[in-house]
Amino acid sequence: MNAFTAVVERCPETKLYVGYVPGFPGAHSQGETLEELRDNLREVLQMLLEDGEPALEAEFVGTQAVTV
Repeated sequence: MNAFTAVVERCPETKLYVGYVPGFPGAHSQGETLEELRDNLREVLQMLLEDGEPALEAEFVGTQAVTV
């Protein structure tokens, strides 16, 4: 079983949750709820992994607060 970290944002216009896996081309989706987004991302990842393990282009490190 593989575990991937997804970045999740919420679009202020559509109110949809949008998620993507950093460095994993094509690994992105959206949903009306966080649960729907998670399920959609899981489905996308399963389809992408059918072609074998990805060569990730980047690795998620974390977030930082920046004060201006």
